[in-house]
Order: sequence, then C-alpha cells, then structure tokens
Amino acid sequence: MTDPNDMTFIEHLKELRARIIRMFLFAGLILICCLPFTNLIYSFISAPLMELMPAGSSMIATEVASPFLAPLRVTIYSALIISVPYFFLELWGFISPGLYKKERAFVGPLILSSIVLFYTGIAFAYFVVSPIILSFFMSSAPDSIQVMTDINKYLDFVLKLFFAFGFAFEIPVATFLVITTGLVSKDRIKTLRPYLIISFFIIGMFLTPPDIFSQLFLALPMWLLFEIGLFISKDRKN
Repeated sequence: MTDPNDMTFIEHLKELRARIIRMFLFAGLILICCLPFTNLIYSFISAPLMELMPAGSSMIATEVASPFLAPLRVTIYSALIISVPYFFLELWGFISPGLYKKERAFVGPLILSSIVLFYTGIAFAYFVVSPIILSFFMSSAPDSIQVMTDINKYLDFVLKLFFAFGFAFEIPVATFLVITTGLVSKDRIKTLRPYLIISFFIIGMFLTPPDIFSQLFLALPMWLLFEIGLFISKDRKN
C-alpha cells in the first residue's frame, strides 16, 4: 500500500477523482433504488402543504413535463441526501492518512456529528419550519384567493429550506474546527461575534425564500449553534 506521505500532488488528485467518482456512483445506485418509490417520496415531501390546503384543492402543474419531472427531481435530491453519510466516509478516507493519531481521535466523532447535524437540520426544516411558514402563508390569503400552488414553486421552496438548514446546522462543527486547529483563537472569535451574528441574518436572507419568517427561522438557530460550538471549543495547545 502506498504511503500517503510519499504520494505526489498528482497522485493525490487521482485519488480524489476516484473518490468523487465513487460518490457519484453510490448516489446513482441510491437513486435507482429510490425510483420505485418516487410517488411515495413526493407525497411525503408535499405533505406539509397538502395538510394545510382547503378540502378539494390541490397543487397544480403549469408546465407539460412537470407531473413527471417534479417527482423525479424530488427523488434525485432525496438520493443525494441519503448518500451524505457515504460522502463523509469518502472524505474521511481521503484526509485520515495525513492526520496524526491524536487528530484522528477527534475527527472521526466530528464527521459523525456532521452527519447527525445535517439530518437534524433537514428534519427541523421539514417538521418545524415548513409547517409554521406554510400555515402563515395559507392563513394570510384573502378569502377571494383560491390557493393552488404550482408543484415546481413548492419544491423550490422546500428543497431550498432543507439544504439551507442542513448546512446551517454544521456551524458548531465549523466553529469547533476553526478554533481547535488554531486557525482563529477563541478570544478572536468572541470579538467577531457581533459581525458573525449580522452575517447569519444576511445568510438567512440569501438562503431562504424571500420572507422574514424563513430568514429568522434560519438565522436564529445559526446563532444558537454558533454559541454552542464556541462553548465546546478550546484553543489549540502549542
């Protein structure tokens, strides 16, 4: 077996390419397994809105191919989400040979935490954020308006929420890594806290649909998770 320390830069790139190819192949395999359940997956994703819509109403498709492409798109994204643990394992396999034994001891649990936090963020978006935001929108509609949401617009809305919250929940891990590796000291991070909090709200504005509620639901958890990451982190000892 080749010693990672003896590998050239080109050999590292080749290994990275091989791992990326395996990631795509794995995601493709998961997609194939999910295809028979496309309608079931679509029903699950659309449930938060369908439960709030008036009796007898439904979502609509404004494009000819939407009835086929919309459920398929949900299935593709679902396959990517399911594949996340494997993606992290490949990442771990790529970086672990270059780490010291002490570093491997905390990077392993860190990757596990990243996976758990990613899925927690998506679950929070699906079970908490989506119903509240959709309920507000539905209740705000005047009586003269019949709510019939386009399926593509709805999918854009929820998928954006899922990935925004999934990645936002990685903030404790990012904070821990930045401080523990010595990239930035804990005291320096504390002095930057006001600017970071503002940045959370700016990120929430760009990553969520254009309404204040979605932005707050993302920015406030990011702030809380940042504080948690700051609390559990310790400066690197020289």
